[in-house]
Amino acid sequence: MKEDRWTRTISFALIGVASFSALLPIVLAVMNALKTTVEISTNPLAPPTQLHWENFTSAWRNAALGPSLLHSAEVAGLTILMVCFTATPCAYVLARQKGKGWRVLTFYFMASITVPVQLYLYPLYFIFAKLGLVNSIPAVALIYTAMFSPFAIFLLRTYALAIPVALEEAARVDGARPWQVFLYVILPMMRPGLLTVAIIVGLNAWNEFVVAVTFLQNDSNVTAIVRFYNLTGQYSTDWGEMLAAAIMIVLPVVLVFVLLQRRFIDGMTAGAVKS
Repeated sequence: MKEDRWTRTISFALIGVASFSALLPIVLAVMNALKTTVEISTNPLAPPTQLHWENFTSAWRNAALGPSLLHSAEVAGLTILMVCFTATPCAYVLARQKGKGWRVLTFYFMASITVPVQLYLYPLYFIFAKLGLVNSIPAVALIYTAMFSPFAIFLLRTYALAIPVALEEAARVDGARPWQVFLYVILPMMRPGLLTVAIIVGLNAWNEFVVAVTFLQNDSNVTAIVRFYNLTGQYSTDWGEMLAAAIMIVLPVVLVFVLLQRRFIDGMTAGAVKS
């Protein structure tokens, strides 16, 4: 009994420390977003003496966050659709095929995860400029699809491996064609994995900066994260305004994650157990 009590006490203490460590930066960001630059420079840990809500209005106006947030949502949505559309059948094929050739292909996808985007940024920009695809949101979503597809393939492959082959054989006996087996048998059982992939890919596409600032150079289609970077002045920076902009950019992502966190956790744990 004493050991169980000590175990629970230590567990609660560790959870408290982890929660405090995770929430402290968020609390400091919100607190400093309501202060002036002078107050932040003087003591960033002190609470605001007066709430400066004008930081949010000026950040929304100066960074044009309304259109840029819509552009970020467009890029993230297109990326999610293209990644799920391409990675799902690829993961299913890799899960069902055996042999050295398929192992080499699997290793290739694994190795592509480790390649940094800076390595192929210049030649990719040169090609896109020749094709007239610079300042195109669908083109940026296509780059993100290539970047995030290997991870999505490996995650979805674990769900495909867990689906019994007998279900596919029974569907074929009933007269289902291969595409019908995939759409009506395989795809519904991979739905938790698809939701998990959509959340992770959407978060990465929403927060990605290097590709966005390189390929979206027109003010009419830049994303929110690029607008946030543009708030930095050459000689001085309004830190209250920047923190207010950061909160408004992060808030939609936090809300989506909070609403879907149960499904996200269920999808991750199901994939880990089934693999």
